[in-house]
Amino acid sequence: MRDSNPSSTMAVSGHPLHPMFVPFPIAFFVGALVTDLVYWRTADMMWETFSIWLITAGLIMGGFAAIAGATDFLSNRRIRALSPGWPHALGNILALILALINALVHSRDGYTSVVPEGLILSILVVIILAFTSWMGRAMVYRYGVGVVQ
Repeated sequence: MRDSNPSSTMAVSGHPLHPMFVPFPIAFFVGALVTDLVYWRTADMMWETFSIWLITAGLIMGGFAAIAGATDFLSNRRIRALSPGWPHALGNILALILALINALVHSRDGYTSVVPEGLILSILVVIILAFTSWMGRAMVYRYGVGVVQ
């Protein structure tokens, strides 16, 4: 009965690593959007500095989540066969690429480091992550991916 749900390849004591890493980049990228919005309204460079640090932290933790998620996704054909699997994986890749571009945009000087491109990229990343989180939750709660039995 242990094989009834698709299992996670990257796990510690049976607990999958991917869902442990995922909340961190989401929190960092949402935080970056909030600090971008505050910067847009105040033009205080402190908020732009917060944004680039949050984006950088999100990219680092997103990299860990991507490694764990890609390992699970590529090593288990049952996970790849689930309907939310591909949108979840491709959406997260797109979010990380846009976040990397956003980090480069935020490295510019002055007001243009955030407004308008950085703010737009932050909004897009958060929207994509909302969608991919929904897909990831469907994989866990509808299909039991990684659920410890």
